Amino acid sequence: MTPYDTLELRSDDERAADLARALPEQIARAQNAPGYAGSLAGVDASAISSAADLVGLPVLRKSELSRAQAENAPFGGFTVKPATGFAHIFQSPGPIYEPGGVDHDWWRMGRFLHAAGIGQGDIVQNCFGYHLTPAGMIFENGARAVGAAVLPAGTGQTELQVNAARDVGCTAYAGTPDYLKVILDKADAMGVKLNFTKAAVGGGALFPSLRQEYADRGISCLQSYATADLGNIAYESAAMEGMIVDEHVIVEIVTPGTGTPVAPGEVGEVVVTSLNPDYPLIRFATGDLSAVLPGHSPCGRTNKRIKGWMGRADQTTKIKGMFVRPEQVAALVEKHDDIVRARVIAKRDGEMDTMTVQIESAGSDEMAYAKSVIEVLKLKAAIEVVAPGSLPKDGLVIEDQRKYD
Repeated sequence: MTPYDTLELRSDDERAADLARALPEQIARAQNAPGYAGSLAGVDASAISSAADLVGLPVLRKSELSRAQAENAPFGGFTVKPATGFAHIFQSPGPIYEPGGVDHDWWRMGRFLHAAGIGQGDIVQNCFGYHLTPAGMIFENGARAVGAAVLPAGTGQTELQVNAARDVGCTAYAGTPDYLKVILDKADAMGVKLNFTKAAVGGGALFPSLRQEYADRGISCLQSYATADLGNIAYESAAMEGMIVDEHVIVEIVTPGTGTPVAPGEVGEVVVTSLNPDYPLIRFATGDLSAVLPGHSPCGRTNKRIKGWMGRADQTTKIKGMFVRPEQVAALVEKHDDIVRARVIAKRDGEMDTMTVQIESAGSDEMAYAKSVIEVLKLKAAIEVVAPGSLPKDGLVIEDQRKYD
């Protein structure tokens, strides 16, 4: 393996020492941004030097960012320079506005493209969107970082995509996992042979059968996990054993609706702290579920690995006409010292919704628990007290067992 840089090969101790220097600086930087005036006020930045130290800081959720942007456009006060100081301003659904830069590998996507074997001599057909949303520019910036040329194709007009790929001689594809198949199938129908040998995908699920179909066509397909706010978070290497966390972010896996880390290996919500000096997002909740894999990747890269995208952590569910949210379940647990964990289960009894709250506790005061459920969740429920450690460790705090088909 040829690394993108030496950061990928650091020992755990070296990475921790580098983080101990970089993280306090990033916290201090964030404290100068108006958006953090309340949440980071009084925090001693010098004392925040590891992922474990971040646990005491509040989680920033996209809903809070959206509200802040409505009051302080366009970035809610969470950047360290004004909008005019950035190369791009993007809009994602919500709307949420994100800054963008054109500095070397600003989004850190070059690391992934390098791992996918893309570099000098390649021409990337970039089929991520360029209109308002940042995905197209995120991947273009990464391609520049590894020295590849780019055909800024965007989406749609598949016949033109095929002709352009043939005429230009594109060797690599970037885009959603399934759109490459659309292009390849159209090329087959047109009798056109394309030269794709590599694919860097994201923004959707890469099913094993689809990856195998590409492999059968001689195309190596790897995926990244990135967001418009954070850029690259984690990525696959040729080893294809989990996703390696990017070197300039800190990933925590927490119980959904809280900022409390789960036990190693358990499924939880992905919370990310970015070391991007222009946009210092601290404990930003992605709303995605994943879990940490033990050990290092066989490819030789030494950073933490996660399993990849495992669903959404926003389990907000309407039961009996009322929304029940993960934050409420967390509040229920905090209300009783003897409750370890709780899980809400929604079912149907005939044409009626039912709700059961399973409570992990060594106690047995079901009446007290039932009263707290009404106070916190605003609904009556059947209470099931179960032994500590018996609830599934799958990241769910609200399980909807109702069938909708």
